[in-house]
Order: sequence, then C-alpha cells, then structure tokens
Amino acid sequence: MSSPGFGVIFDVDGVLIDSFAAHLHTWQVCCRRHGRDCTEEEFLAGFGRTSREFIRLTWVNPPDDAGIAAFDEEKEELYRQYVSENFPHMPGARELIDALHELGVPMAIGSSGPPKNVAVAIEQLKAGSKIRTVITGADVVKGKPHPDVFLKAAAGMGLAPERCIVLEDAPVGIEAALSAGASCLGVVSKGRTWDQLHRAHHRVMNDLTKVTPELLRSIVARR
Repeated sequence: MSSPGFGVIFDVDGVLIDSFAAHLHTWQVCCRRHGRDCTEEEFLAGFGRTSREFIRLTWVNPPDDAGIAAFDEEKEELYRQYVSENFPHMPGARELIDALHELGVPMAIGSSGPPKNVAVAIEQLKAGSKIRTVITGADVVKGKPHPDVFLKAAAGMGLAPERCIVLEDAPVGIEAALSAGASCLGVVSKGRTWDQLHRAHHRVMNDLTKVTPELLRSIVARR
C-alpha cells in the first residue's frame, strides 16, 4: 500500500463521535427554553442535516433567518460545553485515523456541523496535523443530501470523488456521497438502523474498530 491512490472523507457526528445522545439532549433543552417540544422521533427525522435546514423543514412557523441563527448558536454552544466535559469518542476512530496517516492516505472532514463543533472533535481526536481538509456546514449553501460538502472535500485533497470513500451514518449523507460519485461506508450508529443505510457500499455496526485502510481501499477498488 505504498501508493494508496484513494482518499477518505469522514463525517463527524455518528462516525468520529458517538454524539446522538449529546445532540438530542442539548436540542431538547434549547427547544424547551423557546417554548417548543422536540421528541426523539422528530429529532431523528432531521439528524444529519444542518440545524437551519432542520428548523425550516420541521418547525411550524419557524423564526426568521436571524432567529434561526441565534437559536442555532445557542444550541451548538451548549452542545460544545456538554461534549467537552466527556467527549463521546467513537470506538476505533482515533486508531483508524492514525493508521491512515501512517500509510499516507489523505483524509478530509465533510460534515454538516458548524466549524466550532468540528474543531472540538478534531482537537479531542488529536487529528489536527493529520486531517487538513475540513469542510463544514458553513462552507456550503446546500447541505446533505446535496453532494457539495463531499465534492469540496475531495477537491481539497486533490482527488476525483471517484477515488474517495465517505464514512457516513445518515441516509442523507449516503445520498450525498453517492451523488458526488464517491464510495460510501455506512456506520450504523445510535439512532440508525441497518436497513436505513442499505445504499452504502459496505456497512459496519456502531464502531470503527474493524475498519482498516485495506478494507476502505478494497471498497473503492471494487467500483
């Protein structure tokens, strides 16, 4: 594997971080502060999209853009405080990043999350010198399932999307990866089911401990 010939794009929530419980808790807290309810079922329906898209799609009489931005910042600040106290590492995430880096495989982040959230994850995973291309929800106009976030991540690595594999936990993320022309490995993490991720080229359950550089390369090579 001296010349990897492929790149890896990581989603963050549900892939590098087992963050479902933290996001649900902080979303519900903020909704209650603003006189709204949010059930786990409602939260699941929008998990994987940007917060601004989720609010516009699911709230009756959503606030204006300024109100959405204020709510979003309040929620994400609470989330960062919550995960900083006890960061929910996805098992095997740090080891996979280290193994890919050791082999010279380029890596990128392609996340719907805000830049500050992604920065917390990269810092906690000690991956700042290993993952140098970072695309977040702030870098695209249209979030997943549109392919823009992954197209930009691939371009940042200097690779065609067809030479990349995306690690994703959300159906909308998988659709974005496929629309970009990339391969996709589905991570069936908290809040997802095996069948929901059936469109991915390969699936694993709830951790990355069995995901190796060789497995990722083989998935790309089969296409």
